[in-house]
Amino acid sequence: MTVSQSAAHRAGQLRTLLNRANHAYHVLNSPAMPDAEYDDLFRELQQLEAKHPDLRTPDSPTARVGAPPSSEFEEVVHPVPMLSLSNVFDEEGLRNWHRRAMEYAEAESAEMVCELKIDGLAIALTYQDGLLTRAATRGDGQRGEDVTANVRTIRSAPLRLNGKNVPPVVELRGEVFFPLSAFDAYNREREDAGLPLYVNPRNSASGSLRQLDSSETAKRPLDMFLYSIGYAEGADLPPTHLEALDLIKAWGGKVNPWTRLATSVDDVLDAVQDASDARGGLDYGIDGVVIKINGLALQRRLGYVGRDPRWATAFKFPAEQARTVLTAIHINVGRTGALTPWAELEPVVVGGVTVRRATLHNRDEIERKDFRVGDSVIIQRAGDVIPQVVEVAEDNLRGPDSTPYIFPDRCPVCHEPALALEDDAVVRCVNAECPAQFERLLEHFASRGAMDIEGLGERLAQDLSRGGIVSSLGDLYSLAAHSRQLLDWDGMGEKKVANLLAAIERSKEQSLTRLLFGLGIYGVGSEGAEWLARRFRTVDGLTDATVEELEAVDGVGPVTAAAVHKWFHLDSNRQLIAGLKDAGLSMVDDSPAPPADHAMRGLTLVVTGKLQTLSRPEAESRIKALGGKTSSSVSRKTAYLVAGEEPGSKLERAHSLGVPVIDEETFLRFIDGAEPEAVPG
Repeated sequence: MTVSQSAAHRAGQLRTLLNRANHAYHVLNSPAMPDAEYDDLFRELQQLEAKHPDLRTPDSPTARVGAPPSSEFEEVVHPVPMLSLSNVFDEEGLRNWHRRAMEYAEAESAEMVCELKIDGLAIALTYQDGLLTRAATRGDGQRGEDVTANVRTIRSAPLRLNGKNVPPVVELRGEVFFPLSAFDAYNREREDAGLPLYVNPRNSASGSLRQLDSSETAKRPLDMFLYSIGYAEGADLPPTHLEALDLIKAWGGKVNPWTRLATSVDDVLDAVQDASDARGGLDYGIDGVVIKINGLALQRRLGYVGRDPRWATAFKFPAEQARTVLTAIHINVGRTGALTPWAELEPVVVGGVTVRRATLHNRDEIERKDFRVGDSVIIQRAGDVIPQVVEVAEDNLRGPDSTPYIFPDRCPVCHEPALALEDDAVVRCVNAECPAQFERLLEHFASRGAMDIEGLGERLAQDLSRGGIVSSLGDLYSLAAHSRQLLDWDGMGEKKVANLLAAIERSKEQSLTRLLFGLGIYGVGSEGAEWLARRFRTVDGLTDATVEELEAVDGVGPVTAAAVHKWFHLDSNRQLIAGLKDAGLSMVDDSPAPPADHAMRGLTLVVTGKLQTLSRPEAESRIKALGGKTSSSVSRKTAYLVAGEEPGSKLERAHSLGVPVIDEETFLRFIDGAEPEAVPG
């Protein structure tokens, strides 16, 4: 193979690796390689293409930024491209960048502004006459995704610009991020729910901002810093970048308070050291310092080279990684039954913190990377928060006793068989009496949306379980035998005990739908429980159902079908059902079957805003009773949006997708059989 053939082969390998990493990060929100590794490969490809220009192809990562926008969102073309930055990693690289810029500008020196490089998601906010009209992600730099409804939920995003000299049209650019103080708590919630953990706050911010339902985005404490004016119409911009930042602040935008003015490379290096020292005390992730020429006229004169502005660069911090030995693999059983592996490590300092344990994510991750006890491994603090095992060290040596780790097929707490599906990386314990998850199950079983046992909340569920009085859901229905013991507990007087026992007795009359939801079967929410109840009508019918019959139910996919089948074929769960049946709970769905010929049958409707004659749950119940389906978010599959007063962002979403919108009066006529005219939203 000649030198040119070898270079072409290597360039092809690098393009494939980097494009896959781009796709995983920007489209799937699931980083496939550490930033440091990506940067090394990217620089290698840049050097190859510089040496062999004929190797540069249209699909090269060096010719674009990010990845194409998701098809789930409306595409936005940026009036001014949102390009990326070149990177430098040391003093020599910084001095070379500065020398090239000054030579191109034919200048001795120039003021520079140093800003923290926020580890988040780039965003462009467009304002017309001071009002926020559009928010778009960077996407591939030329085209992004319209996420206006989601950005409106971020409290630090100005909905209106105030103050003097606001241009008729202006675009502000910034970074959306997930505060570190909330990241740990959010990941714990995902772990408890049996969901994959977010790898880092940046990934979490990206996933949050790209939710199809903006109400889900609103539940997440996203924040934002604005860092530049992208373009403006009908007004002159200030002469310097620092003055532009001051103007953004005057208009009501949030600008990061850490900013340094530098007149030399030495000043920049001092600023980089300051940022590195401050890094541990910040409530957001940073991975470097951005250096920009301060004068905007000089910026325009310097222009761009390829994908990068000549007038700016990013000084990247080294990755916070360390090497240690994996001494043991343990399994934690979450409150929803998820079996989550974690590594016990020889203590090692990473980013100033001593790390003794780290996440291994899930079964598939262990198998894919072949982690074994005794391996030398590379760990990192993802987003400077959660330690994780990244990979086995390249020079790791395994002895003859080294064996692959075998993920347990039984719950390590209750020792019942676990549910392991090919399409689901998470292995789960589905035993309803597993002690590791019983307290949460008891609380869920008694919740308002399930059996509605008033007075049985989180604290009492813990007390009943830890006191040994209730170790199975069936034990609730013999709780009267322990009434004297309950009276001795703090806060439990005669009236409270009597009310609790009465609420437990009333729960026996709850519907089969509520019972199925209350059992906490993985993948079965309130709507799924309703469809299962209406399809099989009895618990016995559901118990006898095959996986294929379960999968044929609307809204039940292969994973949920397998989980339901497994649940009803576990001996301990069958004994639970028998006990609940003996206690007198309803095991039959006697609701009338939906009419076969109603026009609403099979359609998906979304209800939003305030209705005058029905509550939202009542409206959704009427839809389901007629064979229709409901959803919390508007998509292209939505047949109609039922809009009451103050409909909010769902109405905007319906307009953008062309989904028909009907008012309450039309909806009521639809219930009575009059199909509405398909007027687009």
